Amino acid sequence: MTTAAFPHIQLLHSLPRRIRVHVPAIVKDDERSYVMEIALKKHPDLASVSVAPRIGSLTVRFNPARIAQDRVLALLNAVAGNIGRARKSEPVLATPEPEGPCQKLQLAVLGMTCASCAALIQLSLNRDPRILSAQVNYASETVQALGHLDREALAKLVGRLGYVARPMDTLSQRRLLAEHEKERLRIARNRAKLAGFLTLPLMAIGMAMPHSRLLHWVEFLLATPIVLGTGRPFFEKAAALARNREANMDTLIAIGTGAAYGHSLVSLLLGKRHLYFEAAAGIVFFVLLGRYLEERAKGKTGEAIRRLIDLQPPVASVVRNGIEEKIHIDDVRMGDLVIVRPGERIPVDGDIVSGLSAVDESLVTGESLPVVKEPGHKVVGGCVNGAGALSVRVTAIGNATVLAGIVKLVDQAQASRLPIQKLADQVSSVFVPSVIGVSLFTVAGGLAAGVPAANVLANAVSVLLIACPCALGLATPTAIMAGTGQAARRGIYIRSGESLELASKLKVIVFDKTGTITEGRAAVTNIFPLALDRDDLLRLAASAESGSEHHLGRAILDHAKALGIALSAPQSFKAEAGQGVRARIYGRDVLVGNMAFLTANGVDPKPFADFASRLAEGGQTPVLLAVDGKPGGLFGISDPTRPGARAAILRLHSMGLRTLMVTGDVEAVAKRVAAEVGIADLVAGASPEDKQRIVSDLRAKGHLVGMIGDGVNDAPALASADVGFAIGTGTDIAIESAAITLVNGDIMKVAEAIDLSRRTLAIIKQNLAWAMGYNALAIPLAAMGRLTPMIASSAMALSSVSVVANSLRLQKDAP
Repeated sequence: MTTAAFPHIQLLHSLPRRIRVHVPAIVKDDERSYVMEIALKKHPDLASVSVAPRIGSLTVRFNPARIAQDRVLALLNAVAGNIGRARKSEPVLATPEPEGPCQKLQLAVLGMTCASCAALIQLSLNRDPRILSAQVNYASETVQALGHLDREALAKLVGRLGYVARPMDTLSQRRLLAEHEKERLRIARNRAKLAGFLTLPLMAIGMAMPHSRLLHWVEFLLATPIVLGTGRPFFEKAAALARNREANMDTLIAIGTGAAYGHSLVSLLLGKRHLYFEAAAGIVFFVLLGRYLEERAKGKTGEAIRRLIDLQPPVASVVRNGIEEKIHIDDVRMGDLVIVRPGERIPVDGDIVSGLSAVDESLVTGESLPVVKEPGHKVVGGCVNGAGALSVRVTAIGNATVLAGIVKLVDQAQASRLPIQKLADQVSSVFVPSVIGVSLFTVAGGLAAGVPAANVLANAVSVLLIACPCALGLATPTAIMAGTGQAARRGIYIRSGESLELASKLKVIVFDKTGTITEGRAAVTNIFPLALDRDDLLRLAASAESGSEHHLGRAILDHAKALGIALSAPQSFKAEAGQGVRARIYGRDVLVGNMAFLTANGVDPKPFADFASRLAEGGQTPVLLAVDGKPGGLFGISDPTRPGARAAILRLHSMGLRTLMVTGDVEAVAKRVAAEVGIADLVAGASPEDKQRIVSDLRAKGHLVGMIGDGVNDAPALASADVGFAIGTGTDIAIESAAITLVNGDIMKVAEAIDLSRRTLAIIKQNLAWAMGYNALAIPLAAMGRLTPMIASSAMALSSVSVVANSLRLQKDAP
């Protein structure tokens, strides 16, 4: 927020080593933004500075040991003020004031044929004053925009460029898009087949270089349906873009093909021999074949999304006015009663009203064994019902369902952009104009050197066709789609591409103990009454914990309920995170928690000491109770370690990662658990604030830190880490503090996520190296006349396919 102390900036986000501010003086002003970035980069205490001129955002990384955050803010404010005053006298062009609320929109974009299409749409959208930022992903065929406009307005902006925008808000809309993708693939296959059927005899005639005028006209008759029929979309798209003074890969193909076909047609009419009909047709055929193979391969990278979408049934059996009817899933309303028969998939989230069945919930829990469900239990849409019939009251529909949330998370990760992609984006934005420039230079240079006009034309066309921004544009997004899709199949849900990249660079992994290394299924194993009898001790403790969500409190509550002990609702209740609870029950002040909590509240710890030590030495967590400031008794609670925890820790060590356990439990219990799983470094008795401080201190020392916790008490530490891993189920994918959610609590998935991240980054680097190296080598060869137009077009098509095929290697399990 803007304060009197810093009037020229607005603090948007703050972390111990990084802050992000909004600077009104640089909004949509590239020059001021550049000057401010240069000025700040000269400051020795700032590690890095990045500016987003379009929205006036400035992000600064710094070392708090060298410069305090307040000093950084003061520095930013001073520089922003100076820059704002520097050009105050200059006229500023007014831009229309955006109307309506700011919202984030996502649409599917149909009709993109290459990465330059995505770059073109993105550049065009970002010029609109209503849009704060826009990102277009060619691999996932989506546009994400943040701005003051609605979906219809965004769709019109996309449509103006010759593309079609479609909604993708519900799973059924996504299913329609998947069907459209299948139809588009079928059309692409048929076009390639037709072009190939006509091109093969045409190439045979053309290579023979016949003198017969009849054969020349046969060439014309074979080439025309290929160029103007199957190749017509290239010219239509190029014309639509030209009307908007834009260009993309279709422009290059249209110019190259049109030049070869037009030159041949004129030569045919003038009775000349040098015809390039087979080259024009060959270009179209090889490009169509390449795009078909690319689309088919690209479709495989999105299989994870399609499999998730297919989990939701398209129709549901609903009882309305006492009559059961089948309706479309989008017509189901909140509160409807849905009938789920044996063997059917549950269509929506809801509560069971009647019926008894075993439900396969592997979608959200990762467990292969079905779970018994009865009235009062919740069910999740997409799960498979067992042998019993269920009546379910709908509690969530559309985007609010768990399945839709999982799809959205995977979709969000696949559409995100990694920092490593920045260079590729910069190159793609100027690629097409640069290639056209090289082609014109080839013409001018060839004619000046006395090269025959026919050869000059062939060289120029080869330059246009060999260039391939598609491979460059596909290098990163296809790898992200394949990597995050593979992760989702393993029960690893990644929130963003940045998290995927950072996970590959982690050096330290910090573990919470309870519910992370241990199962989180605590059970009361010992009770030691002091000033109270056993039942009173359990009654007071369970009543106090009845409002608590902590697993130790729930263990005491479950134990009391199992023994049939009557409880009383607390007259007052307050939980101290990581410490304990205080409650007033039967007019008495009750404290339940650890030794430090009771001691801090004036309770004498001595009566507890001996019992607590014995429990801790036996691997049990002591939970103490005091009444009216006096010791009342204590409980011993055990929580077994997760199966495979030790193997997971050993695998992380073998990957070169250091592990650290930080827990709020007592030291004796912490040491026992750490020794059991193979962790040498630990911190016991840590509060949530301590965990956050430990993570921040590790980052301040230059370590990239991953934090694994349950997403509740560990939320501050998860948010402070470079990458936060939340242990949960599929229903927990909305944990905002975590970058990655691990389903079914298997911490081996931490090692799997890091390994997959490393493999994904390696594939991306290979893709980028190939795409850039290909263009750097191929364009000069084409300009020198070393490549014919047909060879150029086939090489261009194969370059894109090779990048997608390399990305698909991520869908195979690591050896």
